[in-house]
Amino acid sequence: MPDSAPARHVSVSLGGEVLAPSGLVLSVAVAQGSAITSESVVATVCGSTLDLTEVVDGTGARRHVARDLPTGPLVVSYAASVAGRGPQPALRPTDPIEMTWPSRYCDSDRLAGVARAEFSGLEGAELVLAVRTWVNERLAYVSGSSRVLDGASEIFLASEGVCRDFAHLVIALLRARGVPARLVSVYAPGLSPMDFHAVVEAAVDGQWQAVDATGLAPRGSMVRIASGRDAADTAFMTVPRGNIRLDTIQVTAVTDGALPSDDWSALTQLG
Repeated sequence: MPDSAPARHVSVSLGGEVLAPSGLVLSVAVAQGSAITSESVVATVCGSTLDLTEVVDGTGARRHVARDLPTGPLVVSYAASVAGRGPQPALRPTDPIEMTWPSRYCDSDRLAGVARAEFSGLEGAELVLAVRTWVNERLAYVSGSSRVLDGASEIFLASEGVCRDFAHLVIALLRARGVPARLVSVYAPGLSPMDFHAVVEAAVDGQWQAVDATGLAPRGSMVRIASGRDAADTAFMTVPRGNIRLDTIQVTAVTDGALPSDDWSALTQLG
């Protein structure tokens, strides 16, 4: 991938209702380290602006936390512009351990037999690319086909899913072969229909390499939001207490100029 990436402009609007006094955690902001040139994040209930506290985790994900929300209509607006590529995140000392363990949605222990049968003898980049191709060819992308509670083994049996399901199956198979892998939520210019997107980063030769088994958007245009063991760590909205109903969501992600091309037969890093 070239050292530069196109300027990108991303936004999200959320609308809903706070049905009981609640807490709220948003994970919609572009990750720390990105070359952000402009940014705004605002949340209101009944038109009154909420106090948001930014908390940055060990992966660079920036969470915005609101406590003690009153009841009433909720509106969240976020927008940012990113110029070029930021520095690529390094593997943390714990990643080669933690990112090979089974997790809530990536039950690699249950898929170990499949991974051995399909990918025995492969290592490194060859293994990662083989898993990406296998999942791409085995799963059908079908909007609304999976349940919130479905993990990688359920998706393997169903043979269909959405972006997070493709990512969970890739992660589980890689972990079953000893490759550290994690899920990354991103803004993805070129994605259709537009929404938040989920991809995989696999550790190859000490670097995180991006893998997207859906092939729905070029990796070089994507903007990192959050990364973690699986979708449980990267949800764009979490309600730790109380009750909030989400009614509307609108995501945009565009680039200045043409989208970059992508070679799915090669490893690359996020834009």
